[in-house]
Amino acid sequence: MKETNIVNETGDAVISLEGVAFGYDPEHPILHNITLSVPRGQWVSIVGPNGCGKSTLVKLLNALLPKSAGEIVVCGQPLEEETIGSIRGSIGMVFQNPDNQFVGATVEEDILFGLEGLCLSYDEMDERLKLYTEKLGISHLLSKHPGELSGGQKQRVAIASILAMKPGIVIFDEASSMLDEGSRNELLVILQGMRDEGYTILMITHDADEILASDRVLALHGGSLAADLTPEELFRDQELLARCHLREPYPWQLARELQRLGIRTDVPASEKELIDTLWPYNYSK
Repeated sequence: MKETNIVNETGDAVISLEGVAFGYDPEHPILHNITLSVPRGQWVSIVGPNGCGKSTLVKLLNALLPKSAGEIVVCGQPLEEETIGSIRGSIGMVFQNPDNQFVGATVEEDILFGLEGLCLSYDEMDERLKLYTEKLGISHLLSKHPGELSGGQKQRVAIASILAMKPGIVIFDEASSMLDEGSRNELLVILQGMRDEGYTILMITHDADEILASDRVLALHGGSLAADLTPEELFRDQELLARCHLREPYPWQLARELQRLGIRTDVPASEKELIDTLWPYNYSK
């Protein structure tokens, strides 16, 4: 398949990688020759089989791991020893297990912990606490211990803790893999709201619905960038899906089976669109 390089030419590139490589052993690099650019405000899904370098790639962006070669530029700053602090302030990361991010005895303490590290005034911290807990719908949980929360609530607290520090870029490292279906759907709504507000989102995921909701897909395989394409292009490439160990969204699978049986239907973007296509009657009239 011909690879597509998707760049919003009207947006500023907030992340640029040129010939980036990483490996503990120079003879066997985990990542090699990664070149890409991410414009401001884009939602990017990062996909690929286990061990292909997805988590390694995002950890290079804020120097959680040191690159072996190449150049990384984040928000206009080359990633160097003297810029690490500034760059880390512009990137927030939400991990697979939110329990690993909690440090406070209550939700309120946990969110304030990150703000205290920014040396903000009490009034500013209080304002951000109220703003982002209301935005994420967790104001009623402020006095709760994180261990008392459901998986979806924990993830909302983790996201609020990150957003309160106002990074322009947020990385989600398989953040929905431990959530139930309802909580995953809630997370999708949050992500769509973040994109509407102008956040740049990088999301490591195997979830077809999350991929389909994003603007762009970076597919890694064997430590290299195998493809840079739209979600629709990905899900139409059966060979690439197999290499990335991914499956089509359910509506696409059903539409394809209906087409195989001779029932004509376009590939839908959602279950609702599929239902509307197959059952176009409106009883509300």
